[in-house]
Amino acid sequence: MKAMILAAGRGERMRPLTDSCPKPLLQVGEQKLIEYHIRNLVQAGIKEIVINHAYLGDQIEDYLGDGSRYDAEIFYSAEDEALETGGGIFKALPLLGNELFVLVNGDVWTDYDFSQLPSKIAGLAHLVMISNPEHNINGDFSLENDLLTQSEKNKLTYSGIGVYHPRLFKDCIAGKFPLAPLLKMAMNEKQITGEYYSGKWVDVGTPERLNELDKTLRS
Repeated sequence: MKAMILAAGRGERMRPLTDSCPKPLLQVGEQKLIEYHIRNLVQAGIKEIVINHAYLGDQIEDYLGDGSRYDAEIFYSAEDEALETGGGIFKALPLLGNELFVLVNGDVWTDYDFSQLPSKIAGLAHLVMISNPEHNINGDFSLENDLLTQSEKNKLTYSGIGVYHPRLFKDCIAGKFPLAPLLKMAMNEKQITGEYYSGKWVDVGTPERLNELDKTLRS
């Protein structure tokens, strides 16, 4: 299975740290934020990785290179302007192929073991869900009998980790568009499965969260 790391965001909430450095290359602990994902994917046997980028994307390519030093093969999907999550994935599909792929948000940190992800799914996507953090207390979707729904009961937060089938994007056209509406439509057709993860997870969305995570990892 291939993987895609989403790394095209501008990181507005991270300013001024991201004024001259793309968010995926911010240092946390002993590594750049994106390196944790790359190494964890490789450890799980997922070595073909697609990374999309827009803002300061050349820095990402210059730093990571072809991936050989991580025992990986990295491909890049460059965007002239950030295409949002859905548009970015759609543009990268020629690099990802026609089979299932792992998707990871580049601005989260987690100790999730990617080898636990299913290699086969019944529907169009399988999402890893977590308990609602303080900054998303109302959650995103509900998990009922391994299916994700838009019910308002017992909502959980999408971790930014999942397995996707390219068919989810079959009716899309090139351009900027979000991922969530596609997921919601597929949920209505019972095409999105999910699992709950109780391990460590951080949305590294602000300098404060970055500093807190940095201190935790260094200690």
